[in-house]
Amino acid sequence: MLSPTLLVLALVVFYPLVAAMRESFYESGQRLDADGFVVEGEWFAGLANYAGVAQQRFINAALNTTLFTVVTVSLEVVLGMAMALVMRRAFRGRAFLRASILVPWAVPTAVAGLMWKWIFQADGVANALLGTQILWTADGPWAKLAVIVADTWKTAPFVGLLVLAGLQIIPAEVYEAARVDGATPWQTFRRVTLPLVKPALLVAVLFRLMDALRIFDLPYVLVGPRKQSVETLSGLIWDEATRVHYGPASAYGTALFVYIAVIAFVFVKLLGADLLSDVRERRLSGRREGNARVA
Repeated sequence: MLSPTLLVLALVVFYPLVAAMRESFYESGQRLDADGFVVEGEWFAGLANYAGVAQQRFINAALNTTLFTVVTVSLEVVLGMAMALVMRRAFRGRAFLRASILVPWAVPTAVAGLMWKWIFQADGVANALLGTQILWTADGPWAKLAVIVADTWKTAPFVGLLVLAGLQIIPAEVYEAARVDGATPWQTFRRVTLPLVKPALLVAVLFRLMDALRIFDLPYVLVGPRKQSVETLSGLIWDEATRVHYGPASAYGTALFVYIAVIAFVFVKLLGADLLSDVRERRLSGRREGNARVA
């Protein structure tokens, strides 16, 4: 029953991964042979392509990728939770509000990048509102801030949508019991809402972590290629591949794959342990209640 799915995964995931790893150990182009003649082709280079991992450009791209991931995911979790709490309430115009909040997530990333590039240009809306003359899309710290703002605006609704799905399954009786017990809104959120929505929230964070670690299109469209302040690992891989440096590009891609795999593995282990502990706790509490009723 699983063989068709496994076959598709082998063709579109496993084979390209193995091919990229194989390519990372080879170099291609022109070189001089032992007789001094120029020959063209590919040859085994060993770990020479992986030496670039220790170079300044790769380290800078890795730091930029990590910075964007940590900052944007943190902001998106906070804003997404706030959006979900607002969308969960029953009020007139709730359907319109939900649709409007989800519009940024539905906008293609390239279109969003062009829109924010217009906002952040020298004579754009951002400088007009702030009364400044900041070069947001130039190479520098302001470019980092521009990418963070644009990415948070676009993907925070995605987190809010997943959290909203988790909020919808929380029984209303739980909140009624909290009100009867005299819990404040903050206590209700911290002791009731947050623990019950935690599984959906952790899944949203995992999805956003893996997506943010592969960020490429937004910095490319908003700021441009080969900008040191916003160059990510995916941007570095693209740059090497477009210059026909397939060996280094494959080596960097393999390093990025390992980086994402390690983070995902650690997060899933923590997520799985957390969810299993919650399930065990609920089962134990259910058994205690059953034993109490029997007694």
